[in-house]
Amino acid sequence: MAAAAAAVALERLAAAFLLLAAQVACEYGMVHVVSETGGPKGKDYCILYNPQWAHLPLDLSKASLLQVRDWTTSVLCSPADLPAKGFSNQIPLVARGNCTFYEKVRLAQGSGARGLLIISKETLVPPGGNKTQYDEIGIPVALLSYKDMLDIFETFGRAVRVALYAPKEPMLDYNMVIIFIMAVGTVALGGYWAGSRDVRKRYMKHKRDDGPEKHEDEAVDVTPVMICVFVVMCCSMLVLLYHFYDQLVYVIIGIFCLASSTGLYSCLSPLLQRLPFCRCRVPDNSLPYFHKRPQVRTLLLALLCVAVSVVWGVFRNEDQWAWILQDALGIAFCLYTLKTIRLPTFKACTLLLLVLFVYDVFFVFITPFLTKSGSSIMVEVATGPSDSATHEKLPMVLKVPRLNASPLALCDRPFSLLGFGDILVPGLLVAYCHRFDIQVQSSRVYFVACTIVPVTEIL
Repeated sequence: MAAAAAAVALERLAAAFLLLAAQVACEYGMVHVVSETGGPKGKDYCILYNPQWAHLPLDLSKASLLQVRDWTTSVLCSPADLPAKGFSNQIPLVARGNCTFYEKVRLAQGSGARGLLIISKETLVPPGGNKTQYDEIGIPVALLSYKDMLDIFETFGRAVRVALYAPKEPMLDYNMVIIFIMAVGTVALGGYWAGSRDVRKRYMKHKRDDGPEKHEDEAVDVTPVMICVFVVMCCSMLVLLYHFYDQLVYVIIGIFCLASSTGLYSCLSPLLQRLPFCRCRVPDNSLPYFHKRPQVRTLLLALLCVAVSVVWGVFRNEDQWAWILQDALGIAFCLYTLKTIRLPTFKACTLLLLVLFVYDVFFVFITPFLTKSGSSIMVEVATGPSDSATHEKLPMVLKVPRLNASPLALCDRPFSLLGFGDILVPGLLVAYCHRFDIQVQSSRVYFVACTIVPVTEIL
């Protein structure tokens, strides 16, 4: 019995190793599509190919531009599925079917095809085979999604030519540089603003200043009880989002619109007050807020901030430019939070960081053992469930599209993301250090040092 159990275990281990090897061998590539009739400009689409069967050129200029043969009515699993005249110097499109990738590509290669594109309606899976089969195949075979095939025919028509290639990933992602600058800049500016605000409050402590344009909201001191309540709320919301994502994601989007517009107003209002013109006020009235006669320009600024938030909310899924508004609103929200939320003691800082550390470890590394799918609750919620009917994403991130053309950017990660938590948690500590510098008059030594340290956290 023990020997049989050991044999079964070795067999499973070998199967897992082979599956892993097949996945590692497969790579993302790109197929460049152009119309034979001289229509719109060419476009790249994602493919998944096996470099052990046939390598793809690294440069598009070195790839052959070949005619595509739409043979998707066939699965190409037997010689009967071949056309009468074969696929001479063509790249056929065939349906996935139930036969192996090797059977398909062997038939296509024998009929003169220069490549093979297999259309898949499911998630792209790596085309694999054994070492002997690799030696027999001399043409590239790749998987193309059914959605991309429909887009190709809709954009370019049925008469198209394609070139298969796989450029290397760039050494430096410029989008990561942009995210790094935004994140570190937000932490540094938010921490400096929070400390400078305390300096102004101390300076104005003995002065009477009841002007509405000079009034600032009081900061909220974080207590241990508030930290515990906050973490419990975060845990509850994360679990609820995991189970009811499609319903609650719109609640989070609405909260983000409201909070970010408030943060944007808070950031722009001090700049507006420095302008020497347009200081006229609202006439006398008995309305709840307007009886204080606020300046007209502050009302226009509030309308502008709300309009920016609404525009993002309506066009949030426009990948070309909506990310710019999301990043601007997100930075404003983070700055407003760092100015408003204050850690009064080092004990509160330590408790917050310790509790959030346990929170991250549990929801990232422990929850995969507790869920049926084996996925992390935090990762699943942050990236959006794959089976989500709405396909909405949580907006609590900075996002920048990949600026380098690469298969990974086209296929898997078109955007680089950084969550607000990775900005706010270091930012609260930096703000505390700046206030401590002011308290002990240390020429901002702790502020500068603590601003540099969170760089590793953001990276």
